[in-house]
Amino acid sequence: MTGERNNTTVTKFILLGFSDLPKLKSVLFAVFLGTYFLTVTWNLSLIILIRMDSYLHTPMYFFLSNLSFLDFCYVTSTTPKMLSDFFQKLKFISFMGCTMQYFFFSSLGLTECCLLAAMAYDRYAAICNPLLYTAIMSPSVCVQMVVGAYITGIFGSLIQLCALLQLNFCGPNVINHFFCDLPQLLVLSCSETFFLQVMKFLIAVIFGVTSVSVIIISYGYIVATILKISSVKGRYKTFNTCASHLTAVTFFFGSGLFVYMHPSSNKSLGYDKMASVLYTLVNPMLNPLIYSLRNEEIKDALKRYKKKRVFSHCHC
Repeated sequence: MTGERNNTTVTKFILLGFSDLPKLKSVLFAVFLGTYFLTVTWNLSLIILIRMDSYLHTPMYFFLSNLSFLDFCYVTSTTPKMLSDFFQKLKFISFMGCTMQYFFFSSLGLTECCLLAAMAYDRYAAICNPLLYTAIMSPSVCVQMVVGAYITGIFGSLIQLCALLQLNFCGPNVINHFFCDLPQLLVLSCSETFFLQVMKFLIAVIFGVTSVSVIIISYGYIVATILKISSVKGRYKTFNTCASHLTAVTFFFGSGLFVYMHPSSNKSLGYDKMASVLYTLVNPMLNPLIYSLRNEEIKDALKRYKKKRVFSHCHC
């Protein structure tokens, strides 16, 4: 099944991963394992901190805790399999396992697109309509926005999955990637993939461009409002609440749109793999840091947690 195309139906794929870099095998495994460990630790810690501290029970941190949960699931959908493959001579994955991995990975990615747009709207409401903020971003509205993001993301991925399952794969079955992603699967299919190529592009436009448009419009109003603030210190303090979100958006959409908005070809797969490392491993690790390092409320919450720990030990 790894040779020329024939009439044999492919039942499993071989993931090449980073086998083209044998001399760096140990280094890459250590780096990816460390990155995965840090990603899981930081995102789960941020979720727990937000849950425990009542001062952080606001719309912004409700969205942030969901972003951390998405990043945790996102990295877990691909990295454990990739790490285990470092020790396998033949890195097999079943056809159904491959399509399911893509479905979960895609669902989480599309959901994150919607959630980042919701977070931009939250910042718009907080800065441009501060007096109505609690009414605009009520707890029920926040829950509806998050649930809507999940439903929309799953639906968008399900459409692609149904179309993907209609394709025939008759060999070769070697995927030049470390997980099952749509561009690589389209290259391997012996069916006509034009319809799914168009669908992939449209999904990228609908989710990517629409989300980015919402973010740009929201920040257009935010910048206009900030410019009306008379003091430089006030402008800096207000914009600082948005800086983390803008940084996360730039990293996520920059790498994601590069992969999903250009036609799939064998020549582009190497670049896709490197870009995929950014949005599957690096972004989920950096997000909790981006939102925490310059965030005084997170730092204050950590101080309160440490004081509680010290007090509880002294009390005992």
